[in-house]
Amino acid sequence: MDIANLIRMANRIGDYFDALPDREEALEGAATHIQKSWEPRMRTALLDFLTQHTDGQADDVRLHALIVEAVTRYRARLIPVRSV
Repeated sequence: MDIANLIRMANRIGDYFDALPDREEALEGAATHIQKSWEPRMRTALLDFLTQHTDGQADDVRLHALIVEAVTRYRARLIPVRSV
């Protein structure tokens, strides 16, 4: 999974929802979009990235601040459920 590409995609989501006037609605919307639209491997890679880089920044990538906050706040519901 190319984390730089996932970060670019997440940042586009962040740009979109950051335009909303209500911050809580923006955070909820961003988390919901990622939960419903991203496949489990994508969510896992994003969660792993934030576990390693809690500020959302690595050498060559920087995660949108709204996405950092949304994923951190709603982390539990973004973790993919494993089927048995």
